[in-house]
Amino acid sequence: MSRAARTGSPSSAGLAADSHDVLRVHGARENNLRDISVEIPKRRLTVFTGVSGSGKSSLVFGTIAAESQRLINETYSAFVQGFIPALARPEVDVLEGLTTAIIVDQQRLGSDPRSTVGTVTDVHAMLRVLFSRLGQPHVGSPNAFSFNVPSVRAHGAITVERGASRTVRQTFSRTGGMCPRCEGRGTVSDLDLTQLFDDSKSLAEGALTIPGWKSDSLWTVRVYAESGLLDPNKPIREYTRGEMDAFLHHEPTKVRVEGVNLTYEGLIPKVRKSFLAKDREAMQPHIRAFVDRAVTFATCPDCDGTRLAEAARSSRIQGRNIADVCALQISDLAEWVRGLDEPSVAPLLDAMGRTLDSFVEIGLGYLSLDRPSGTLSGGEAQRVKMIRHLGSSLTDVTYVFDEPTTGLHPHDIQRMNDLLRRLRDKGNTVLVVEHEPETIAIADHVVDLGPGAGGAGGTVCFEGTVEGLRSSGTTTGRHLDDRVSVKEVVRTPTGRLEVRGATRHNLRDVDVDIPLGVLVVVTGVAGSGKSSLVHGSLPADVQAVSIDQTPIRGSRRSNPATYTGLLDPVRKAFAKANGVRPGLFSANSEGACPNCGGAGVVYTDLGMMAGVATTCEECEGRRFQASVLEHRLGGRDISEVLGMSVSEAEEFLGAGEARVPAAHTTLERLVDVGLGYLRLGQPLTTLSGGERQRLKLATRMAEKGGAYVLDEPTAGLHLADVERLLGLLDRLVDSGKSVIVVEHHQAVMAHADWIIDLGPGAGHDGGRVVFEGTPASLVAARSTLTGRHLAAYAGA
Repeated sequence: MSRAARTGSPSSAGLAADSHDVLRVHGARENNLRDISVEIPKRRLTVFTGVSGSGKSSLVFGTIAAESQRLINETYSAFVQGFIPALARPEVDVLEGLTTAIIVDQQRLGSDPRSTVGTVTDVHAMLRVLFSRLGQPHVGSPNAFSFNVPSVRAHGAITVERGASRTVRQTFSRTGGMCPRCEGRGTVSDLDLTQLFDDSKSLAEGALTIPGWKSDSLWTVRVYAESGLLDPNKPIREYTRGEMDAFLHHEPTKVRVEGVNLTYEGLIPKVRKSFLAKDREAMQPHIRAFVDRAVTFATCPDCDGTRLAEAARSSRIQGRNIADVCALQISDLAEWVRGLDEPSVAPLLDAMGRTLDSFVEIGLGYLSLDRPSGTLSGGEAQRVKMIRHLGSSLTDVTYVFDEPTTGLHPHDIQRMNDLLRRLRDKGNTVLVVEHEPETIAIADHVVDLGPGAGGAGGTVCFEGTVEGLRSSGTTTGRHLDDRVSVKEVVRTPTGRLEVRGATRHNLRDVDVDIPLGVLVVVTGVAGSGKSSLVHGSLPADVQAVSIDQTPIRGSRRSNPATYTGLLDPVRKAFAKANGVRPGLFSANSEGACPNCGGAGVVYTDLGMMAGVATTCEECEGRRFQASVLEHRLGGRDISEVLGMSVSEAEEFLGAGEARVPAAHTTLERLVDVGLGYLRLGQPLTTLSGGERQRLKLATRMAEKGGAYVLDEPTAGLHLADVERLLGLLDRLVDSGKSVIVVEHHQAVMAHADWIIDLGPGAGHDGGRVVFEGTPASLVAARSTLTGRHLAAYAGA
């Protein structure tokens, strides 16, 4: 079109499209939201605040982002929709002005042993192409450098069914980069047979000691005892070599036991399939403890932990093979890539350089591409997901972030704020769920939910500017400018924990004495070596209860009562009071409603459409058989007890006929961490990140140990909840425990008795102790980044 033609086009000033400048939500009722309505300005940075559990994630992720994703999925054909998760429409009356939502949450990256930072960000794929083009000697296609691709060779006859069938001979080969010994994992495992069975006993006497393998189980113990391949009455230590081989290594074979066809398999491959093929963190605690006892892992001797076959390691560019390159710190790798002058692969080098520079820009330059993705913290995982969006040319999309400052040192928060503003300034709508005052302060618009959590939340308490929030009188507004004064009088240590010559990961031969009997905070910028020091370098004889950032897992059948274990003594109390079996009071066992299987709802699968969940008509959502609900304890049936809040249950189970001391103790801990509002039967899938963190903390506090090691316990906590956490830490110390906290929150630093600051930077620029002493001394010295930020926080 010519310039003249464009000049004559209608003015855009009065177009109806210009009126769509807000995202309207009316009548949102997802989870605990109480029919709320909000109007969110587009192309602005909006921060959602409120106490943990107030409904922020339900509004932002469960309503706005979920509906955007559902509408996008509906644009695909029914065939394609059959391959993607079916999403139900959120409980909301009206959603207008939606744009494509890009969700950057804190869900941990997959912990598959072959998943690394390089594979999840596609940088490893680009490196494989680079080495297949430039590596000398040439060993093959990009697959030849992939530790996920095994080498395959085949030769034989195949029948081609086309026209007249004919038989042809074919030879097939594929060169992969997978180390054949460790199968691309980098480690090899060995089983401690003494943890699997007691060789002084026979199978009939219960020789197998594997958790969950009961003597009457047809598929586990009895298939060995009654297979006919072994003598069930002969002690295992008296087995001949042939019998022991059949017991431990037999190939899968069909056997008939009591008229049932079963598969008999050697004990070692059966245990490997049953336990080692699963994600360790997804296991139940007693199963995880068994795996830790029974399995030993060692670096693969063939590939030296690189995961790669010998051919892949032989090909080099400028003296480095692909394993050497992946082991470099990303900031160093970016320099190496910029030093390659190869016009034939210039577009590839440019793309790789931009991605690596994004890592450095976002504060992750200290990582390496061979870092297993499952070892990244929630904050690191979220920033890794941001990499692909930083250089994107897309505009007018909605970016949704879940506490992007989690795991960030105060020094790094400013950098994150700049990134959020940059996304906004490109013309995007940025929605952020956040507790950090520094990030709330940069918002163009604030939506504060509350006033409380759970059933006491779900309403909009404030909507407007940051200054308006400060004067609004809401919980967030009152605590926005809270500051914890630096502790001047500190506790006296009762001893010292000596760490000598720590070299784990990036630690540089660190010697440090950690005081005992006090509150110790280990801090420093992300990647400085804090977790390596605390989790990886403490002496083995220290009986410490370690509470890390690993998220708790659970299905919709899991709830606070089952996760904490308090349901077991409650079930026993019900059984004793009514003279029946405890299993009747489990919705996952004998007492389950037969119609819904104890789920409380009936799910109808509609194929590519979203499934429908309806309340079970038989049990009316109470999950139990009617006969079970006739049994009572203290005048309440089991479904009524599970419907209680933690605070109500603490009172109910603490005295009178319904007194259950074991459950009451657990409930007290839940109240201590600020979870008194949760319902005992509330599905874990409905809990926020902060609620899950505190639930884990309350559960692990029951474990015996002289020291507690906490990794960023303020993650997901509202400003008002941090004060409660500090009180809990004080009570632990005053009861005689040693508390070691890895933390970035200045309130926790200011409240500490002793601070150990690592740095001065991240990766190979860190790994050294740059300060040891009291918070007051750190503020007075201002010799480190932490000291300067803590001084600014305290107004010193």
